[in-house]
Amino acid sequence: MTHHTTAMAEVRPATAAPPPGAGSGTPPATARTRRTLSHRVRAFGRGALPVAAFLLVLVGGWQIVAVRSGSVLIPDVPAVWSALTDIVTQPLFYDSLGATLLRVGLGFALAFVTAVVVGIAMGRVEFVRRFFEPAVLIGLTVPGLVWALLCVIWFGVSLTNPVVAVALSAAPALTLSIYQGTRATDSALREMAHVYRFSVWTSLRYLWLPSLLPALFSGARLGLSLAWKVIVLVEMFGMSSGVGYELNNQFAAQNVAGVLSWTLLFAAVLAVLEYGVLQSLERRLGRWRRATAV
Repeated sequence: MTHHTTAMAEVRPATAAPPPGAGSGTPPATARTRRTLSHRVRAFGRGALPVAAFLLVLVGGWQIVAVRSGSVLIPDVPAVWSALTDIVTQPLFYDSLGATLLRVGLGFALAFVTAVVVGIAMGRVEFVRRFFEPAVLIGLTVPGLVWALLCVIWFGVSLTNPVVAVALSAAPALTLSIYQGTRATDSALREMAHVYRFSVWTSLRYLWLPSLLPALFSGARLGLSLAWKVIVLVEMFGMSSGVGYELNNQFAAQNVAGVLSWTLLFAAVLAVLEYGVLQSLERRLGRWRRATAV
């Protein structure tokens, strides 16, 4: 009986397992595409919903304060929106924004290169750390207004003025962040670079920059925030173009709606740089960290 049952099992034709997605009638590729799209929509909702809620509370709160105060010094939301649309539709806005972005970009690039060199050297060599430590501390404590005034006095109305002011304000924070990241780098990796006699460029490219990625981005965020504040002051006091110059003009005309509109546009540009540039670069360059952590 057992032999007969086994023989029947051997001659019985094997039934092939149904392919994935056959029961539902949906091709596997289409199902994966829909799952990916659904995941992206949910991720976007999780990221955008808190921001939208904050903006709603901010706009609603401002409107309530403006209506209850009844003062011309606190314009309501429609007045600010009208001034903002007027500014955006004028070519002057794009000229001023382009000039400001150029100055910030050049100054931040100078600060970034300087901070990478000095920060890594401070983390590697004790003498260099002690030599530059007072300069970093002084740079962190000096207000941005002082750098703006000094650069206006030293360089006058020229491109050197805002570039140096931005570099002086952003470099200390960047340097400190990179120095701390260098000290936290795995000692085994540093020993490996020493054993294999990596050149300076090889060590910088394959050891220090990947290891310092979190410190670089955190320092970049802090440095950019300081750079934006300083560039407005420089353009107010010593330039004849730029967002800071236009803010000063609106202040001189006692146009509160204009001041708020230029400020909001300035903040919007900074938000685009943060969410559209810095966070995208951080996710792209930091993919290897997530892969190794899995």
